[in-house]
Amino acid sequence: MSAAEAVEASLGTTGLNLLINNAAINSPGALETLTAEEMMTVYQTNVVGPLLVSKAFLPSLKKAAQALDLERMSCNKAAIINITSLLGSIEKSRENFRCYHLYPYRISKAALNMVTLCLSEDLKQYQILCTAIHPGWVQTDMGSTMAPLTVTYSVSSMMKVLASLSENDTGKYLDWEGKAIPW
Repeated sequence: MSAAEAVEASLGTTGLNLLINNAAINSPGALETLTAEEMMTVYQTNVVGPLLVSKAFLPSLKKAAQALDLERMSCNKAAIINITSLLGSIEKSRENFRCYHLYPYRISKAALNMVTLCLSEDLKQYQILCTAIHPGWVQTDMGSTMAPLTVTYSVSSMMKVLASLSENDTGKYLDWEGKAIPW
């Protein structure tokens, strides 16, 4: 049984209200040593994975959106949240590229942002909210101990943002505090 089928069986007719796609891998990705395999591995995990997970859970998300007769889009009704990165901002790349080249990671997160925007347009008809959220530079295995944000702070801040999202936020690229990030 797939994860989507297991969730569907567990939730029954109520459907799934909130899907958070948070899988990501990183790679040093310097131009001089970059390989096609490295690019594809990161792209498969960071872009294709969240898109296919969203597709798999779409029937359950549609059920939730139909089951709740709420006028506004929200995470309480039906939503897909893609965890992205500031490094996926094309506009911000000029400011932070020298510190972190990370070609595969940057490119994959920019593509995930486009996936979010495409999903937001495609799923409006079903009242399913889709938003990309950057959790900040967080003290994790990937973020390192040099990161300024604790996991607890990042998650609690994002939870406040999730609780406040509406149809005005579908297709947006936000940070852990709800501030818009330029594409």
